[in-house]
Amino acid sequence: MVPIFFVSINLGLLFAIKKNSCIFAVMNPLRGFLVWLGRIHRCRGFGIQSPTDYSFVRYVINEHWPYYAYEQLKGDDWLTSKLGRLYFRLSNWRQPSAMVPDDYQRYWQAGCHHTVFTPIINKVELARVTIEDRTTWDALIQKCNQQSVIVVEGIWRDWERWHEMVADLRTVITYDLYYCGIVFFDRTRYKRNYKINF
Repeated sequence: MVPIFFVSINLGLLFAIKKNSCIFAVMNPLRGFLVWLGRIHRCRGFGIQSPTDYSFVRYVINEHWPYYAYEQLKGDDWLTSKLGRLYFRLSNWRQPSAMVPDDYQRYWQAGCHHTVFTPIINKVELARVTIEDRTTWDALIQKCNQQSVIVVEGIWRDWERWHEMVADLRTVITYDLYYCGIVFFDRTRYKRNYKINF
């Protein structure tokens, strides 16, 4: 027989964890390790047959060489820094001429110095949207072409919404990095979703 005192403490703790699940999920190193461990067989491009997709995973998503700008981009928490470095590499790889300004602007700008940040763009080259922001997603997707890339941040907060985006007929190649998703719109390719250890 379990004392009522311990049951009430455990239920209170469970309620507090559930209430702050977003903060708990990000800050809990054990959870991060378990996610990483669950995706260990999907790191560094293992099992990807397409040379283009393999190259993107190997040399953009999971590039581990220190870039010149990493020293200047220090000072954020671990998740912001991890995502910021990815955004730096994406910007360096894609070299967008124009982007919508956002919280990661210094990372985008460090990756491509000639990028102009403007609130209104005619076409999407590279953009970032959060999983909850359906309005911005709908506005951006109307301006996408075959070279467009959209980063969807926080997919772990709403898996159902992420799976809707993956299933959308307008999206073609998608990368599930747990903390964010990367969406390509090249209709000359076969539709494919990759789950990557990031």
